[in-house]
Amino acid sequence: MSLETVAVTGGNGQVGRAVLTHLCDHGYRTVNISRGSRRESVADGYRRTDLLDAGEVYGSLAASDADAVVHLGMVPRPDSGPGHVTFESNVMSSYHVLEACQHLGVGRVAVASSMSALGAGFDPDPVRLDYLPVDESHPVDPRDPYALGKRVLEQTAEGIARRNDGPQTVSALRFPIAMDDEQMRETLVDADRSLDTLREASFFHSARNTLFAYVYLDDLADAFRRCLEADFEGYETFWVAAAETTVDCPTTQLAAELYPDAEVQGELSGYESLVDTSKARRMLGWEPTRRWRGE
Repeated sequence: MSLETVAVTGGNGQVGRAVLTHLCDHGYRTVNISRGSRRESVADGYRRTDLLDAGEVYGSLAASDADAVVHLGMVPRPDSGPGHVTFESNVMSSYHVLEACQHLGVGRVAVASSMSALGAGFDPDPVRLDYLPVDESHPVDPRDPYALGKRVLEQTAEGIARRNDGPQTVSALRFPIAMDDEQMRETLVDADRSLDTLREASFFHSARNTLFAYVYLDDLADAFRRCLEADFEGYETFWVAAAETTVDCPTTQLAAELYPDAEVQGELSGYESLVDTSKARRMLGWEPTRRWRGE
C-alpha cells in the first residue's frame, strides 16, 4: 500500500518530536495528534485530541487522512498520577487508536510499549529473569500499573491485528530510557558510571531492573519508521536498545554479580547489552548506531 501520511499521537513529547522530525526527514507528511497546546513546529498538521475519547480519536485520524499511525500518546511514567489513570492511558488510548485505524482503513500501526512490559522499570521488586540477554520470547511478569498497561496494550494490538479487517501490520516496540545527545553526555559520558558508584545512586534499583539499557533517541525514531515500512503482515513485538550497557563494567561481570539466577545464553563480550535486538535487525533491518563510549 502507498505510505505518504503518518499520524503521530503524542507528538508533543520527546520521543514524539524525534519521530516527527525523522519522518519528515524521510519525506513523509506528518500530523501531530496530541492533547494540549502544540509544542513542536515540524509536523505538517496538528489535531488537538483527547486520546481517551473514542470520538475525538476517530475524528482526528479521519481528518488527518493518515496511511499509518505511530501511537505514543500515553502517560510516560507511573509516578505522575494514580495507578488507575496510568493504566487507563496506556490501554484505552491504544484501543481507541487501533480500532479507529481498523475502521478507517489505516493499514500500518506502531505502538510504544516499554521495557516495563517485562516486569522491569518501576516495580519495587527486583526484575525476574530466566535468561540473559532477554529477547521477545522471554516470559513477561508485569506487576505495577504502568507495566500492566503496557503488556495489555501489546495484547490488544495483537488481537486487533488478528481481525479479518484489522490493520495489515501492527508493531509494538519495547524500549528502555531514550536519550538525546545532551542527555547521553550529561548522564553517561560526563558521569561516573562505575558499578561501585552506581550501587550508591538513588536510581540503582531502576537501572538494575532495566538491565542498564538505554536507546539513542534518533535510533528509536528510526525503529518506529522501519516498523511502518516493514513487509511482514500481522502483529510483531520488537526489542530495541543500544548495543551496550550504561555501566562501566564488563557485561559478564555485571550478569554474574547482579543477575546470578539468570542463565546466560551464548557468550557476552565487552560492554554488550543485555537486551537482544536481533529480531529487529532481522525483520526491520534496524541497527543501533550510537554508543556513549564513542567506540
